[in-house]
Amino acid sequence: MAGNTFGQLFRISTFGESHGTAIGVILDGCPAQLPIDLDFIQSELDKRRPGQSKITTQRKESDTVQILSGTFEGKSTGTPIAMLIPNEDQRSKDYSHNTDVYRPSHADYTYDAKYGIRDYRGGGRSSARETAARVAAGAIAKLLLKHHGIEVFAHVSAVGQIQAPNLAHDDIAELLISREENIVRCADPATANQMIEFIDGVRKDGDTVGGKVSCIIKNCPVGLGEPVFDKLHADLGKAMLSINAVHGFEYGSGFLGSEMRGSEHNDVFLVNGGQPKTLTNFSGGIQGGISNGMEINFSVAFKPVATIMHNQQTINAAGEAAEIKGKGRHDPCVVPRAVVIVEAMAALVLADHLLRNKSSKL
Repeated sequence: MAGNTFGQLFRISTFGESHGTAIGVILDGCPAQLPIDLDFIQSELDKRRPGQSKITTQRKESDTVQILSGTFEGKSTGTPIAMLIPNEDQRSKDYSHNTDVYRPSHADYTYDAKYGIRDYRGGGRSSARETAARVAAGAIAKLLLKHHGIEVFAHVSAVGQIQAPNLAHDDIAELLISREENIVRCADPATANQMIEFIDGVRKDGDTVGGKVSCIIKNCPVGLGEPVFDKLHADLGKAMLSINAVHGFEYGSGFLGSEMRGSEHNDVFLVNGGQPKTLTNFSGGIQGGISNGMEINFSVAFKPVATIMHNQQTINAAGEAAEIKGKGRHDPCVVPRAVVIVEAMAALVLADHLLRNKSSKL
């Protein structure tokens, strides 16, 4: 179905279910002769894989990616790149209790109502397991962006009400080091320790908590984005809202911008190094839906994971009252593993618009 495909020129189609044989992705539109670094793709998947730490699900998946087509002698050939990630640690019996019972705030009811059939094992296609395929494709998008000097960086900026301070964005390499030195993937070490302690406490309570991931994109050229419906921020918003558990997206000044006056909010132009720049960046690097050369920044809000280890009231497929308690292995907070997913989806959007922009003028 079309709902499993994303992008126009740099296009991906994902397939597979949480407890099926494998998940995978077909990437079409990648330019030929791009060096394909398999170790880098695997390292990106390792950041998303389950079982990383005490604050993530304990499902054990190596997420070992196999490239089936589209490369030769370490480079893309211009033909579709197919990648497969086998499922290795399914425990379908953990879901036998909800074969005809709808879990609160999951996709059980809506999938059943829409299709008349649903894969109750881990949510099937609605499971966040599907996002591993996006990360694999997003890694190739990152390789393409790197070729053009574009950098994408995200980190956990909030867990519950614990907020990280705004980051100095000068050196992405340093931010990456700081982020990967802690299991919650917050680039501020002091805040990271608070977040980890809080998430572990929530886990021990059998509960879950939400959070935010903030992303910055540096060295994006001017001109990416298409009027009117494919504005760059609109496509970024769609990309982020397509990620499981995402409930909010804002870029630049976001919702706080609605509280400001135009005299405060306008980004005044100046010339720096012979190039137009803006004194402030409330626009988040995007004006009129088109990148203006400034740093692009946005934040993504994730809801608490819906599976909790408490009894909850619900209904079954017959419309009768029922009770359910969460079983299986689940994240108490999704944001540590979601960081690389946010980066992947941002990279896919930028790669697509980078290619589309090549036809904008003679």
